[in-house]
Amino acid sequence: MQPHVTPVAWTLVVPLKPLTRAKSRLAATAGEPVRARLALAFAQDTVAAALACTSVRDVAVVTDDQHAARELTVLGARIVPDSPAAGLNPALAHGAAEVLAGRPDAALAALNADLPALRPEELGRVLDFASGVPRAFLADAAGTGTTLLSALPGHALGPHFGPLSRARHRASGAEEIVLTGVDTVRQDVDTEADLVAAHALGLGPFSARVNDQDTPCEGAEAAPLNSGL
Repeated sequence: MQPHVTPVAWTLVVPLKPLTRAKSRLAATAGEPVRARLALAFAQDTVAAALACTSVRDVAVVTDDQHAARELTVLGARIVPDSPAAGLNPALAHGAAEVLAGRPDAALAALNADLPALRPEELGRVLDFASGVPRAFLADAAGTGTTLLSALPGHALGPHFGPLSRARHRASGAEEIVLTGVDTVRQDVDTEADLVAAHALGLGPFSARVNDQDTPCEGAEAAPLNSGL
């Protein structure tokens, strides 16, 4: 059982590729214009749910996409330009460094931008677990990747996202977060099958709008959206 810990106010670092390159594996299913709209909608639902989570202090999105930056700023996110422009892990390291430059005592968690079914209360459970260990990570729904990596103050984030990142994060010394009932924090979307699975969990409002208008997702009924969104 996870011991009782003092609540931590987390800053989430969310990396987002330029929309012209994001979610490339959905292009065959959704079509090129819709793919970019889905990528933005996934990020909007992720950021909106994160900001609605009581364990979250703020959200820093690392991106060079100006359209996405404007839309996510409206939701309340801070935008950090991706000045390294060298891929996912350099972007996360840069975002973490930018946050720590202003608040050296910040508790950080890297979170995927493609969690369209994310629910604030489930994210809160994951972050509450992370409050009790120096570094922690949550495996994705497929069981090989990572959707969240956390680091308490005084500990480097040390991101190793990408294929087979679950094993790399475990090897780096991060503790795996083992919880049931946090499926919406695990369900990232890269493929049509992932989108069907996220649809079954209940897409957030931005993703549901794009999905229902442009890419009807058969085989799953959307669950009621969380009223906190």
